[in-house]
Amino acid sequence: MLRTTVAGSLPKPAWLAEPEKLWAPWRLDGAELERGQQDAALVWLKEQEDAGIDIVSNGEQFREHFVHGFLKHIDGIDWNKMTKMGIRDDRYVADVPTVTGPVRRRGSVHGAEVRFTRSHTDHKLKFTLPGPMTICDTIADAHYGKRADMAMAFAELLNQEARELEALGVDLIQFDEPAFNVFMDDVKDWGIAALHRAIEGLGCKTAVHICYGYGIVENIDWKKTLGAEWRQYEEIFPAINESRIDQVSLECANSKVPLSLIGLLKDKEVMVGVIDVASLEVESAEQVAATIRSAMAYVDPERMFPCTNCGMAPLPRGVAAGKLEALGAGARLVRAELGKG
Repeated sequence: MLRTTVAGSLPKPAWLAEPEKLWAPWRLDGAELERGQQDAALVWLKEQEDAGIDIVSNGEQFREHFVHGFLKHIDGIDWNKMTKMGIRDDRYVADVPTVTGPVRRRGSVHGAEVRFTRSHTDHKLKFTLPGPMTICDTIADAHYGKRADMAMAFAELLNQEARELEALGVDLIQFDEPAFNVFMDDVKDWGIAALHRAIEGLGCKTAVHICYGYGIVENIDWKKTLGAEWRQYEEIFPAINESRIDQVSLECANSKVPLSLIGLLKDKEVMVGVIDVASLEVESAEQVAATIRSAMAYVDPERMFPCTNCGMAPLPRGVAAGKLEALGAGARLVRAELGKG
């Protein structure tokens, strides 16, 4: 019980890309880049295992960005036609590539990195993919006309990819959907349906990650506008509880999310965010344990997976490693209290 995991990304080592920066370009090319990515994945596998993380990942060391790392391998997207677009309901504006025709995979996107990662750990292996709604909120559309239609097209591609990754030994596939916390009506109208298409036919565990974003200025400023309580989850959790997704990943540490909202996921396994990714302060094991104990009022420990709030790509490498240690140690404290050490 209380098996630990991470939400997604981990910092890139300095030899691979500029530290503490999202979308940092690679510092290597060709075969050197592949070797550098593999080396970075090995570092983080070792860090996670040493910290006592039970379900590990490669920390997204093979992609520059959690969405565009998938999109760059998809036909139908014009990377020379950049469109200025408001993302997450205009929380920030970015120049993004444009869908100009039917989308399709050229071939496997993440298969090679999964083969490598799977061969270097005996732990349960988790892999993250961008969710269909979040893809549609991160790329411009000049072909489909409706976000729901484009989401279903990408869901088909994600399903093709996910089936291949499961066959290569991935135990848990997580779809990252921060857009679920912004477009709540769309979640119920077509977002969950798109997720169902993405997980169709999978036998491995499936998860959806819904957070308040990386610890970057735009997200931190947005959180300041959300009031004394962050209740976005309240609108979507009932529908997600009725969905076919196995696990839900949510943000709890140092947030204003009422923990009682976890009770709306009574039929799901819950990845409870107990590590704050928007702070450089490394939690103590006792702080992590305290958050776990508080969450246990609403989800039993057999269904709880202590986790990070979100990805840690923008953090200093040492801070992220320290937070992993705190995550593992805090879970061990509570397991010992429950007699399940």
